[in-house]
Amino acid sequence: MGMKARIEAAIAQSVAVGQGRGAVPPRLASALGYATEPGGARIRPTICMSVAMACGDDRPAVSDAAASALELIHCASLVHDDLPCFDDADIRRGKPSVHKAYSEPLAVLTGDSLIVLAFEILARQSGVAPDRVAQLIMTLAQRTGMPGGICAGQGWESEAEIDLSAYHQAKTGALFIAATQMGAISAGQEAEPWFELGARIGEAFQVADDLRDALYDAETLGKPAGQDDLHGRPNAVTLLGVQGAISRLRDILGGAIASIPSCPGEAQLAEMVRMYAERLTPVAPAAATARSGNV
Repeated sequence: MGMKARIEAAIAQSVAVGQGRGAVPPRLASALGYATEPGGARIRPTICMSVAMACGDDRPAVSDAAASALELIHCASLVHDDLPCFDDADIRRGKPSVHKAYSEPLAVLTGDSLIVLAFEILARQSGVAPDRVAQLIMTLAQRTGMPGGICAGQGWESEAEIDLSAYHQAKTGALFIAATQMGAISAGQEAEPWFELGARIGEAFQVADDLRDALYDAETLGKPAGQDDLHGRPNAVTLLGVQGAISRLRDILGGAIASIPSCPGEAQLAEMVRMYAERLTPVAPAAATARSGNV
């Protein structure tokens, strides 16, 4: 089974656990599937699985659980981000956001359920590798909540003054750090050497997202465009201009490749990062470039 198919199978199995059988709220069960499909790039679980495989992947079931748990947390964050109290976004991945398709109360419950489900999926592997599972749960918890997880990242948007570095590392970088570290943990390796790679990929993804938000339209993105300007958020395009942000993105990705720890699959992992570098770097549409100038 290829990596993409393996990841999709693991996520589908995890969602099925959350949907349950018998007497369950049918609309909430349906919303769990709606929120996790279609999958998009699945970049976080792909990074997690790639690191696990580079490190030997000696417990595939644990790697599957780690990858799917990461994606469940990411999908939960998207459901909550789209709510009227945050971004008030009507579309996500080219279809109505969960609160538009199911209602605001069910969107809140969907996000909550996916977060709890992520930790259940990890806990179910306790009998296979209890020490690894304990580390995986701790890592995912630290990168999800306060003080350094994606909840902290969202919290910065409600502050009068924003620490830009802390904001970006928490909002975007946290789950990429979790991805590299959880991949290593899944394969029985130490987490700490993998922090820098995750942080650099996360920073690159944030810069790329800032560029796409500034340059692309909603149809291209599959979600509302121009959100940074609309909500007054700090972003790389405002600070560096379009070409400056693209140059910064390339520098970050070069550093990411250089930071890969020594491991059996180091060359393959470097190639994966290069592949994502090409996919992440936006090609600015002429009209958008003209509008943005050297902002």
